Amino acid sequence: MTGTIDSRLSELGIELPQASAPAANYVPYVVSGNTVYISGQVPVLDGELKFLGKLGEDHDVDSGYQAARLCALNIIAQVKAACGGDLDRVTRCLKLGGFVNSIPGFGDQPKVVNGASDLMVEVFGDNGRHARFAVSAASLPFCVAVEVDAVFEIS
Repeated sequence: MTGTIDSRLSELGIELPQASAPAANYVPYVVSGNTVYISGQVPVLDGELKFLGKLGEDHDVDSGYQAARLCALNIIAQVKAACGGDLDRVTRCLKLGGFVNSIPGFGDQPKVVNGASDLMVEVFGDNGRHARFAVSAASLPFCVAVEVDAVFEIS
């Protein structure tokens, strides 16, 4: 039986990627009680890194927004794995953390990370509204433009 969130993804024309394996010595998520902590997700699609480089130099805000959205798709894939495949167990997206690989003086981190935030609300409705931070980083793993982590509440 298809769940409500899976139906919403289908209506939005969104196909979740396969939850990727971690790139180093950590796990992709940890479940503690009714909280799921999702490790930072980078913009990977079909096993290939996308959106390499810096915001304000290699990418504009719109491109960064798409990078953050792709990170969020990977986050949803991880939370689905954490929930045994049942996204209807998600009761709330509690927090997103956005890291933006950008040049000095770049100040549009919030606009970039909106790519992840907007997707959470599109997919989970009001339960997708969350606390958040969006900060610059001098560099990110694999030279990706954006990395996003997340915390969810589940039933």
